[in-house]
Amino acid sequence: MQNRKEHSHYERHSKDGDLPPSIKIISRGKGKPAVAAAAYRAAEKITSEYDGKTHDYSRKGGVVHTEIVLPDHAPSEYKDRAVLWNAIEKAEKNSNAQLAREIEISLPVELTMAQNISLAFRYVNEQFVSAGMCADLCVHDKGDGNPHVHIMLTMRPIDERGEWGAKSRKEYVLDIIGETIRLKSGAFKSRKVNAVDRNEPTKAD
Repeated sequence: MQNRKEHSHYERHSKDGDLPPSIKIISRGKGKPAVAAAAYRAAEKITSEYDGKTHDYSRKGGVVHTEIVLPDHAPSEYKDRAVLWNAIEKAEKNSNAQLAREIEISLPVELTMAQNISLAFRYVNEQFVSAGMCADLCVHDKGDGNPHVHIMLTMRPIDERGEWGAKSRKEYVLDIIGETIRLKSGAFKSRKVNAVDRNEPTKAD
């Protein structure tokens, strides 16, 4: 059970803190490989199997905790950061593919680092991993009064077989009596629905 003191600190900080959450998409079309982003956030050295480039940020300071959080049915090898993000790069074929969503949240300075790490873990588990996403959690603290967490999330959910699911699915539009609507072309009217609601365009820059 979540500590009530920790929860109240987190709620107040989220509403009134100096730094609101930052949400953005990491996409190949913007020249931002997921492997490079993950290596930087975690201060690690990772080689991309997509283009063969090695991204070495192992000398970067200020990283106090890193952790991969997976759904229960995800392959255990995805606990390895390099394996996870290389799998994502492989799954996405398009040159402009969206690879990951990143959320950056400042952490309450009133709490200890251990409490903040626990808060970040619970938040990731409840909000994203429970929806089938894999999460890469990196807590940064340079001692400048701005502890924060970077959360990289997979855009595709993991299905019950441990395989990457679709980002979206087709849904037929119905009229007021619940019947499908046929267009002049003969096809039925449909729309694209995101497989995970966290992938809505309004929830990212």
